[in-house]
Amino acid sequence: MGSATSTTIASAVSSVEVTVHHQTPLGQLVVSTSDAGVTCVRFADDSRTIDDTSRDTGSARAWALADQVCREFDEYFAGHRARFEVPVDLSRLGVVRRLVLEALVETVAHGQTTTYGELAKAVGMRSGARPIGGVMAGNPVLIIVPCHRVLGANGKLTGYAGGLEAKQALLDLERSDAAFAQQTLEFQLA
Repeated sequence: MGSATSTTIASAVSSVEVTVHHQTPLGQLVVSTSDAGVTCVRFADDSRTIDDTSRDTGSARAWALADQVCREFDEYFAGHRARFEVPVDLSRLGVVRRLVLEALVETVAHGQTTTYGELAKAVGMRSGARPIGGVMAGNPVLIIVPCHRVLGANGKLTGYAGGLEAKQALLDLERSDAAFAQQTLEFQLA
């Protein structure tokens, strides 16, 4: 584990103002933003359709953040971004859920993984891995808050809102980015 991202977690409560769909190599994402940051990223599900917000509604700030996060997703999937800079708004979450998700962002870097048990220890949860699994299952901001980097105790893939294939694809993308960065660094040092 190491320094993970520069993602900013907002603390003020604000309402969701903008929702957009954004196409990625893993399928369509539904992204919602408030004036404070990204409030939701989930894989589109045909059973729950949400229309994109009209550009006539929502604040200019929420639209700017929606545009920024979509641009950052394009860069991430192209292998050109290891850290998301768009602020994340987790202000609607309870204290424990927020603490766990913030710890995940701060401690598990791009290209690395952890286990539910290791994350429980990192946040001081004596009750162990099971509650961490519940927090990961309820993560409202997929990919940016990288619950895909959390594995079972034996290193096996376990549940993911986008499906295990998407979880594996995200891990593979990040591992290949990390390997490329290491090769580049070694070449520059030689």
